[in-house]
Amino acid sequence: MTPSDHAIVIFGANGDLSRRMLLPSLFRLEVEGLMPDDYRVIGNSRSTLSNEDFRTFARTGIDEFGRCEVKEAAWKRFAARLSYVSHEFTPDDSRPVAEAVEKAEGEMGGDVRRLYYLAVPPSAFATITQAIGVCGLEKRARVVIEKPFGRDRESYRELSKSVREVLEESQVYRIDHFLGKETVQNILALRFANGMFEPSWNRQHIDHVQIDVPETLDIGTRASFYETTGALRDMIVTHLFQVLAFVAMEPPTAMEPTPLMNETAKIFESMVPLACENVVRGQYEGYRNDEGVDEDSETETFIAAKVCIDNWRWAGVPFYLRTGKCMAESRQTVTLAFREPPRHMFREAPAEWFQQDHLDLELSGEEGVSMTFLAKVPGPVIELAPARLKFTYEGSFGSELIGAYERLLHDALLGDRTLFTRGDAIERSWEIVEDILKNPPPLELYARGSWGPKGAVELIAPHKWRLPDGSSSVPPKRPE
Repeated sequence: MTPSDHAIVIFGANGDLSRRMLLPSLFRLEVEGLMPDDYRVIGNSRSTLSNEDFRTFARTGIDEFGRCEVKEAAWKRFAARLSYVSHEFTPDDSRPVAEAVEKAEGEMGGDVRRLYYLAVPPSAFATITQAIGVCGLEKRARVVIEKPFGRDRESYRELSKSVREVLEESQVYRIDHFLGKETVQNILALRFANGMFEPSWNRQHIDHVQIDVPETLDIGTRASFYETTGALRDMIVTHLFQVLAFVAMEPPTAMEPTPLMNETAKIFESMVPLACENVVRGQYEGYRNDEGVDEDSETETFIAAKVCIDNWRWAGVPFYLRTGKCMAESRQTVTLAFREPPRHMFREAPAEWFQQDHLDLELSGEEGVSMTFLAKVPGPVIELAPARLKFTYEGSFGSELIGAYERLLHDALLGDRTLFTRGDAIERSWEIVEDILKNPPPLELYARGSWGPKGAVELIAPHKWRLPDGSSSVPPKRPE
């Protein structure tokens, strides 16, 4: 589908998100023929840049982080549509940006849509939104807001109130790039389009679920952000809760924004607020020595949580969430562990024993789906061993994967809110973690390059976390 003609404004256009994600994604959409027939991209920040400086900035980011070949004809088309406004956009001084939008719309003609992307810290959301309203730029507009959406329930309510003074809920696109991943969307197809999965996707057949997002990277140059955020706010309340909702939701009546958002909101309402005994907070050794970090910092760089959903489908099935910095490997995986069937008839058969069959959904790297189960080893006797079926997206359908930001930017241009988050669900997310934010459990130190603190192993016991190769960290012994 081709979006309507657009004036696109990126606030914070000289920042890392713009350079690494937004400009390369918009260029990829241009190359693939998915941008509007006519559009303009207006960058804005307080930094002094000329139009040509901004084009050079964009080209550098596209060359380094782009996901397609940069052909000069495509680049010239794209670059010709780029311009920049060096100005602090506030309610008291909004005209330079407004004039740039009006000029772009005059060049294109007709009723041009407007898309504003707030690639700025959350503290600037309210100011920019109010400025949009003051100069009348809210008409025919959609506004994309990056996480984190506040710091807690109270700050989210204040942010939401300031946004609603200018915009309708239908104009607000709260972006979570995890929901733009092909495998996250495939959760819905896997469950609801296949008769073999949905009947067993419940507490009668599932023992527990893991959502696991460890990272090898440290905080790098993000100390000022991370010190005031931490892993709970940065990852759990946003990405991991959203993925959990897709895994746990009931079938929507249609793959459309309102039915889908209604079902995910029901999951958040059914989630039991987190308690301290179900949360492990960790901090990698040496974090307090990183530049910009307080020497007595209590910020967590690791968090694991046991989440319970009190509804008919999932009562009694724990969802284990884990994420952290400086861990052994980077990974983004959802694992469903099936209940163990009676295996009395196989007790005398030699086997490399393990506890459950598993369905693994890989959300990064080699995105796809795999299933681990027991099978008979070829030979004259009954001997069991783990086997695996695996599907990967790359190359399976004769087309390349579209990136998460590419997909979500295209959806925003089309006005499709299906993969964006709704305000009441975000507020409920903050409510679920409210007790942990007020009275956090103590920090546990963990070594760089490890799988996190010991408490995370105890949290999931008697189960074990899955490793990237699909096996548990310590293979369980065959029962006597």
